[in-house]
Amino acid sequence: MDLGGVNLTTQEQLQQINNAITAIEIGGQEYQIGNRRLKRADLSLLYQRQKELMQQIATEKSDGTLLGNVFVATFDRR
Repeated sequence: MDLGGVNLTTQEQLQQINNAITAIEIGGQEYQIGNRRLKRADLSLLYQRQKELMQQIATEKSDGTLLGNVFVATFDRR
């Protein structure tokens, strides 16, 4: 992903999403500084993106194959 000239790996993107989720879970969705009220990203969207990134990382680790961690055993009855 390219964010204004900054290339992030999938793992780095996941780390940023996790940091954002943690900030909301600890500090709340909204906060106020003086007269300014600030709202953080939508938590449900962050969870959705987290899931997507985790699936992408799992796919990358399995050499990109759909069934990368599946093994088949054949038992012959004789």
